[in-house]
Amino acid sequence: QLQASGGGLVQPGCSLRLSCIASGPTFPNYDIGWFRQGPGREREFVAGIRWSGGYTEYADSVKSRATISRDNIEKTGTLQINNLRPEDTAVYYCALMPAGRNTLSTRSGYGIWGPGTEVTVSS
Repeated sequence: QLQASGGGLVQPGCSLRLSCIASGPTFPNYDIGWFRQGPGREREFVAGIRWSGGYTEYADSVKSRATISRDNIEKTGTLQINNLRPEDTAVYYCALMPAGRNTLSTRSGYGIWGPGTEVTVSS
């Protein structure tokens, strides 16, 4: 039901835009979360957006560099991260949570996960 894209190899300081496309008619009833899992690390919250798009939340590690958005008509979610750093290297996952079930950063609230897209930040 979810497919993420936009990953790749990028140089430090560059930007990347990840996209998440959902299938199914109930997309507007879900909050969207982006998580990432770096080498040897736990999966961690990156950013989230409520079903209406009216509220967003970011991890401290990306707060000043990232923008999350969504289009409920196109059933897509996007995450842009600017000024990428080597520590942003990870597999990035988008996930859906029934609207308002939990705080956006709570991983266990998300029941639908995409397969992930790999981002490598290296010169």
